[in-house]
Amino acid sequence: MTPLAWRPDPSADTAMIEERLKTAVVSADDSLTEIASHLAHLGGPRIRPSFVAASALVGSAESSASLSDDIVTAGVSVELVHLGSIYHDDVIDEAEARLGAESVNHRWGDLNAILAGDFLMARASELAASLSTEIAELLAETIGWVCEGQVKELRSREQLSRTEAQYLDAIAGKTAALFSTACRIGALVSGKNRHHVDRLTEFGRSFGLAFQIRHDVADFAATNGQQPASSRTDLAAGIYTMPTIRSLDSENGAELRRMLDMGDPAAITSGLDIVRSGGALATSLSTASEHAHAAAGHLDDLPPGRAVDGLRAAALALAVG
Repeated sequence: MTPLAWRPDPSADTAMIEERLKTAVVSADDSLTEIASHLAHLGGPRIRPSFVAASALVGSAESSASLSDDIVTAGVSVELVHLGSIYHDDVIDEAEARLGAESVNHRWGDLNAILAGDFLMARASELAASLSTEIAELLAETIGWVCEGQVKELRSREQLSRTEAQYLDAIAGKTAALFSTACRIGALVSGKNRHHVDRLTEFGRSFGLAFQIRHDVADFAATNGQQPASSRTDLAAGIYTMPTIRSLDSENGAELRRMLDMGDPAAITSGLDIVRSGGALATSLSTASEHAHAAAGHLDDLPPGRAVDGLRAAALALAVG
């Protein structure tokens, strides 16, 4: 899914981001450094920084050059917001693991996780301010959108009346806003004209919607006959995503509603089976595909080149059929 697969050495690009990220999470307090660096040291796909870089490289003739210092700084600022939001999300969800390791809140407690998440977002703002006032303001605004999206999701927990419009509104802030900002910051830091900045911004938003819907569908996938823990957690916690919302409106909706009202583990497992056996997963994937194709469409009037091709390929990787 990386939009940088066309680069001469994508691993070198990632290594630059990783090195800067490890530096950015260092605090004057050793204990805070340990907590704040926990997820950063676990690695990961660094998807959002890759979209910063790819957007910055649109129209560039220097495809073989190393990423500039500003591009790396911009990518790390976006990733720090993502990591900070994960720290907060894991507290809310009472998660015990993340990226195959013990979650921060489970290891150090909720208060430390919240403060470390705040520290990461503060560092993100500091890096953004080093780039430009416009980028600093954009990132601060984006942090607000991410928080608003999370609040909207929290407000809808255990609400069987949650609508698809409410779900989309929540993920637009919780997920799509940061992808949109990643692409916009990449465009801004490389001096793109305003039309191209806006096209890349819309690309990121549509990609983010497709990304989250696909993620929510994947939660229902079976692994060796068992549902993933994330699926059980979402339904057990009353987080009703697109597949559940559409299943509640289907012919099996009454039975699913009864299972969710009961809420015990056996009922949740039955509810998962109802969602998985219906057509909601397929229609949700189709909706994700629509957003993925919309994302690709936003690239049509950008300067052709390998960076645009990489972004388009990343978007269409989320499409089905």
